[in-house]
Amino acid sequence: QVQLVESGGGLVQPGGSLRLSCAASGRTFSSYAMGWFRQAPAKEREFVAATSWSGATTSYADSVKGRFTISRDNAKKTVYLQMNSLKPEDTAVYYCAAQANLMYNPQGGMDYWGKGTLVTVSS
Repeated sequence: QVQLVESGGGLVQPGGSLRLSCAASGRTFSSYAMGWFRQAPAKEREFVAATSWSGATTSYADSVKGRFTISRDNAKKTVYLQMNSLKPEDTAVYYCAAQANLMYNPQGGMDYWGKGTLVTVSS
């Protein structure tokens, strides 16, 4: 079992930055690929970024590539999402999720989800 708790959301102006954190419980955090997803109002949830168990391999949605960075600290059982150059269209609830694979499989489902943290980009 893995429990995930996101934090770091809030209101930020366009062009600003935020860093989201996702703290995990459980002894096997380093066995999971981790991902960030988001869901904007009236839209389906979408993939944002993912990292392999070690953090060495990452992937990003085209819409955030070059602006967002995913990273993890297995000793702290935490995964991060650094978001720079934020745009109003980045406004969404951001979810952290874990997949029981060492490498993220985009065709596979996520096994555990957090409850989300709201990011609002507005002036």
